[in-house]
Amino acid sequence: MRLIFMGTPGFAVPALEALADGHDIAAVYCQPPRPAGRGHRPRPGPVQAAALARGLEVRHPASLRDPDEQAALAALGADAAVVAAYGLILPRAVLEAPRLGCVNIHASLLPRWRGAAPIHRAVMAGDAETGICIMRMEPGLDTGPVLLRESTPIGAGDTTGDLHDRLAAMGARLAVAAMARLEGLVPAPQPEVGVTYAHKIDKTEARIDWTRPAEEVDRHIRGLSPFPGAWCDGAGGRLKILRSRVAPGAGTPGTVIVADAGRLVVACGTGAVEVLEAQREGRRPMPTSELLRGLSLRTGDALG
Repeated sequence: MRLIFMGTPGFAVPALEALADGHDIAAVYCQPPRPAGRGHRPRPGPVQAAALARGLEVRHPASLRDPDEQAALAALGADAAVVAAYGLILPRAVLEAPRLGCVNIHASLLPRWRGAAPIHRAVMAGDAETGICIMRMEPGLDTGPVLLRESTPIGAGDTTGDLHDRLAAMGARLAVAAMARLEGLVPAPQPEVGVTYAHKIDKTEARIDWTRPAEEVDRHIRGLSPFPGAWCDGAGGRLKILRSRVAPGAGTPGTVIVADAGRLVVACGTGAVEVLEAQREGRRPMPTSELLRGLSLRTGDALG
């Protein structure tokens, strides 16, 4: 088919690559390049870079509400548009421009976790599973009927980064399957019960509250890893914790109760959490055994 692809971050790249192998990509839409690096020069996002490497036409309008932009999209004569973490609202004129409409690759089991941060929120909430829904788009926020869905368990050690990569590959596979038989798929309306919203992650959420139960602290750490990263103060600076697990132990919340033999265990409101991977300011992420060789942390020290 002749397709329009719309996406911006790395999550969307596997889907673009998979669809480009078997379909005619009329154009790739992504958000405009943003300033990055010391020189603050505009840097293409992952989807734009992947599209340019394949010689695909790339468009990055600041908005799709402009009638001229809508007309230019409609002029592509696409059979369908596939959307994956694009980041811009699609007006009705855009949704209706392709012959078979627009479909979205959404990283949750709808209607749970509609919205901007479904992977983060699923981990932080302690969900047992998540997945991908291929959804026919309509003007509401992730309210459209589902064409295909597939689930995957959330393991006890899974971070948002782990699930991101797994779901990106799953989304690519399901998008290819959906395009292969789009006209024959029967849309299933989302149930009205079980709706939750995955609000965008705010950096103010990232500080660890050690007074919470260990299970919640662990999910908070894994849910915010690798970005923006859950953090605490300790040992002379900010420490971003990237991997953890619930561990036996008790003590004053935030107190280091084990700091030897390559292990770092911190007391929570109830129970304790073992830090498995962390990152000091200005340093690379590293396993705890390596971290402790250069960090002065002892049993009884407090993390804030």
